[in-house]
Amino acid sequence: MSVKAFELVPAVERDLLMGDKARINIECIECCGKHLYVGTNDCFVHHFLLEERTTPKGKLAFCAQKLLHKCLGLKKPVNELKAASALERLIVLCDNTVTVVDMVNLEAVSSGGARIKGVVSFCVNENPVNGDPFCVELGVIATKRRTVQIYMVYEDRVQMVKEVSTPEQPCAVCLDGYFLCLALSTQYMILNYNTGASQDLFPYDSEEKKPIVKRIGREEFLLAAPGGLGMFATADGVSQRAPVNWSESVIGAAVCFPYVVALDEGFVTVHSMLDQQLKQTLSFRDGHILQDFEGKVVLASTKAVYVLVPLPLERQIQDLLAGHRVEEALTLAEGARRNIPKDKFQIMHRRILQQAGFIQFGQLQFLEAKEHFRKGQLDVRELISLYPLLLPSSSSFTRCHPPLHEFADLNHLAQGDQEKVRRCKLFLVSYLREARSTEVANGCREDVDTALLKLYAEADHESLLDLLASENACLLADSAPWLEKHHKYFALGLLYRYNGQDDAALQLWVKVVNGDLQDSTRSDLYEYVVDFLSFCPNLDLVWKYAEWALQKDQKVGVQIFTRRTVSDDQAGQMNPDSIIKYLHKYQQATLLYLEHLVLERRVQKEKLHTHLAVLYLDRVLGLLSQSPSPAQEVAKAREQLQKLLKESNLYRVQLLLGKLQDTELLLERATLHGKLEEHDKALHILVHQLKDFPAAEGYCLWASASRDEEHRRRLFHLLLGVYLDPDAPGDERTVAAVDLLNRHAGAFDAAQVLRLLPEGWSLQLLRPFLSGALRGAMHARRTSQVALGLARAENLLLKHDRLKYRGGPVFVSEKKGCQLCHNTFTEPDCVCLPGGVPVHTHCAAQRARDSPRKRPSANPSNHT
Repeated sequence: MSVKAFELVPAVERDLLMGDKARINIECIECCGKHLYVGTNDCFVHHFLLEERTTPKGKLAFCAQKLLHKCLGLKKPVNELKAASALERLIVLCDNTVTVVDMVNLEAVSSGGARIKGVVSFCVNENPVNGDPFCVELGVIATKRRTVQIYMVYEDRVQMVKEVSTPEQPCAVCLDGYFLCLALSTQYMILNYNTGASQDLFPYDSEEKKPIVKRIGREEFLLAAPGGLGMFATADGVSQRAPVNWSESVIGAAVCFPYVVALDEGFVTVHSMLDQQLKQTLSFRDGHILQDFEGKVVLASTKAVYVLVPLPLERQIQDLLAGHRVEEALTLAEGARRNIPKDKFQIMHRRILQQAGFIQFGQLQFLEAKEHFRKGQLDVRELISLYPLLLPSSSSFTRCHPPLHEFADLNHLAQGDQEKVRRCKLFLVSYLREARSTEVANGCREDVDTALLKLYAEADHESLLDLLASENACLLADSAPWLEKHHKYFALGLLYRYNGQDDAALQLWVKVVNGDLQDSTRSDLYEYVVDFLSFCPNLDLVWKYAEWALQKDQKVGVQIFTRRTVSDDQAGQMNPDSIIKYLHKYQQATLLYLEHLVLERRVQKEKLHTHLAVLYLDRVLGLLSQSPSPAQEVAKAREQLQKLLKESNLYRVQLLLGKLQDTELLLERATLHGKLEEHDKALHILVHQLKDFPAAEGYCLWASASRDEEHRRRLFHLLLGVYLDPDAPGDERTVAAVDLLNRHAGAFDAAQVLRLLPEGWSLQLLRPFLSGALRGAMHARRTSQVALGLARAENLLLKHDRLKYRGGPVFVSEKKGCQLCHNTFTEPDCVCLPGGVPVHTHCAAQRARDSPRKRPSANPSNHT
């Protein structure tokens, strides 16, 4: 695909060069800075000064001034010209002779050693191996067959340093370092003239077409190959670039990176070295010379000289982007990296990537667009600004100038295609979600988050709540109306809450729960509000909305208080007493809160336990007063009451007993009598009034659960006495007594039981009891015997240890003195120090007090 890379600009017109001499033709050209040298077929060298200027239309033009022309006096065409600016010399090939002339006056150097005869062609080594800056290296094809000579050209002389033989007669040569790239009669080859190593490249026929050998970079050459190909070859004989497909009749080539320029009989063609595509074609008749000089491409016809002026790369790239040729533009930009200063390239490259991203965005190629936006470090607001109303009204952002794209907004881009609009919005959501967690959003986080919120709300996206529940920078002033517009009241409440406006959030949520506003985001919004209030640090808000929550549902609303930590002095408002006082008109809530305190929190306060027990009792009595009473509810309520009465020791027993008088709650009364240690009354109720013998046994087990064995035995004997009461005989109680004895034989004193039992009872009836009692007695006796044996063994060991530490006898007498006080012994009692030295007992005690870590052995010793 074409791109305008060069403009053909005249440099030296025909009239200025030859006047009215029609037979004069240009044979060769050389350019050195602003100086242009032209060799003609009449053996003249013309010297021009080229000045660049800019036309009123902004285009580049050249003004040529002829400084001098000189005839070499050989009456032959001037074949080649090469400038050696360091020497201020011009190297001229004319009539098979290389002559060195002065660059200024074009006079030949007077020394006879400044000529080389028998030369067909020559080239300058642009990568010289000689370190002398005032010396030029030449590669010369001699008329002598199959020979290439290496010369050193100095200011006033030339010197041959090497002669290299070739397999065939060379036609063209190019020199780089020690490497000669040669066009022989039938093939191209690379030859290292220092080592003699050679590498054949590919064949061609020099009789059919003119060979081209062009150095394009360090140790890299461009060659005209068969089939109309421009082949690249390195000094190692390999090709690192794809070939360029140019004309079969090409007669000249030049390189102006990243382009290869080729000249044939009627056209100048421009190919890219990056993608090998033909980029431009210029019509040029009678052209026969094309050369590049330090980045300046010069071509000539037989009568005039022209310059191919490259258009600025940025302009070329912009032209490609204008044609939506994104990949070509990026390839060209990347290829230009080495020719542009780093800082300038980075700025240019980022902008090109951004433009490429917008082009692909417009083509719905979102993956490619995202990648180019990322690499180009796009200001994300450039993208947001395409979407109407997404940027906050307070944003100070203005689009880049010149603009990065051709779209006014998304509506302009989509042209009414709603599916395209939808896809573009989905892309923006994806891009913003990634961008907000990277450096791309730095400095514009408010714009990014606000735009993302608007997109989420508009699309009813599930991530809206995640955005608002996490750290965000959404602007309240812009976001609130948008959320209201799309009926996202729960989300708006979250935004209020994030901005510290809890009251506004609660007002909004209450309206949604009450049905004044419609928002189906959360079906459990009421529970969410309760949960919010239960952790809200603003107690004024808690009290403000607690009544509303309790009126809605006492069971759920009371969680506002049950989920809070218990505190007696929380700002003087949120302690349990204050809460219970507040809940007095909500019976179910009060009950649930007391259960939370007593049963879950285990708060040890008499008032709370008594209050809960009274509420339990009132509930049971209330259920019993109904006609008919709900049996399951009564059973459950009594179970809760009985559990509390048994497990708690803090409630006021007498108060509850007073409330239970004249009621049928006998089991509860028995439990309360038990709390007062009135076990006989409790057992009387259970046995005589309720006739619930299992309950009576359970009572004895419960009442003795944390007491000693004696207390337990006393309770079971008391129950047995109730069963065997002669004043209230009954077969049922007799059977219960037998069962009691047989099941709990270990809890009774067998001897005492036998004294209580009627004489008429058979042993067979009491066999389980007697067996258990006997077994228990035997077990107790044997256990005591084992304990006695262990005690005796331990005593024996202690006696053994005592004898071991006592040792042999210690002799003391009135004549023997104490080692501590040096006084004699007046009585036989003494203490033996380590080593068997006797001392007074009081001296040893004093020493022990003075040196607690070095106590003497205080074991009694045998003494005489």
